[in-house]
Amino acid sequence: MTSQPDTMRNHWWWRPGWSVGRRFYTWHLTFEGQDDVHRLAAEYRSALAPLGDALTPIPDQWLHLTMQGIGFVGEAKQTDVHAITDGARVRLAAIPAFDLQVGPAVLDPEAVLLHVEPDGPVRAVRGAIREAIADVLGEAPEKAEGFTPHVSVAYSAGDGPTEPIAQVLTGLDAAPAAARISTAELIVIHRDHQMYEWESFAKIPLG
Repeated sequence: MTSQPDTMRNHWWWRPGWSVGRRFYTWHLTFEGQDDVHRLAAEYRSALAPLGDALTPIPDQWLHLTMQGIGFVGEAKQTDVHAITDGARVRLAAIPAFDLQVGPAVLDPEAVLLHVEPDGPVRAVRGAIREAIADVLGEAPEKAEGFTPHVSVAYSAGDGPTEPIAQVLTGLDAAPAAARISTAELIVIHRDHQMYEWESFAKIPLG
């Protein structure tokens, strides 16, 4: 996320294992009631709107910071998911709630992303969740390395040049948003409608 890509590609290709109707257990940080994050996302949605269907803007309801997956519904055992939740509850109780600065935006080949700082507390939450998963499954899926905390505000809906999007971002003077993170959420997510939508499975308080 440090260098601008030359071209955008469609984010909505079907990744291995995914299809319409499939559901997935994963941990996110979500932003319900985070008015300042919603304010910033709205500024980006408004600025990017003239680009039309080149991008899929993310409504406030579905803003998220991706953390750590567990597995597909029907493959992950319910008893394991409950045990992971219980383990995460214990581990996350040792991590205090924290504040984040969200923004400014950078371009990824598949999305417009908002930087998140500081990233240390976010990594600590993810580390605790990965430990809870490993306690039950032996190891956590997905790699520990390569994780860069971010919040997407729009996904690329096709292949094309980055220049029109980059010009909008360069001309937008949007103040970063302040967020208070006091919970981590295990959700059941799908992407049936070219949007990440979910139902909550468990919301675990920090501290």
